[in-house]
Amino acid sequence: MKLLSRQEEMLLIAVWRLQHEAYGVKIRELLKELTGKEWAFGAIFTMLDRLVQKELLSSYLTDPTPERGGRSKRIYQLRKDGKQALIEIQQVQKTLWEGMEKLGFENK
Repeated sequence: MKLLSRQEEMLLIAVWRLQHEAYGVKIRELLKELTGKEWAFGAIFTMLDRLVQKELLSSYLTDPTPERGGRSKRIYQLRKDGKQALIEIQQVQKTLWEGMEKLGFENK
């Protein structure tokens, strides 16, 4: 199992949640909403490209639209291996956090 970075995990989750609306601007907006942090487009697209290369995501271009000045959107989709990577990282985190209450860590 190859572990994801926290940013890769959040990006894959954002793509999964957005489904057919998972393109740069929407991904950035959702990440900001969920984390309360600004995300640079350059950082997002670098990670998206890396996740496509790792075959965790796929992408395709939409037809050009008049509201975008005749430009297409690049839509990202979670692949089977991407979903499996999220399931595995969720299990790792669950295992890591088990028993923390006994050590005095409480989430209040």
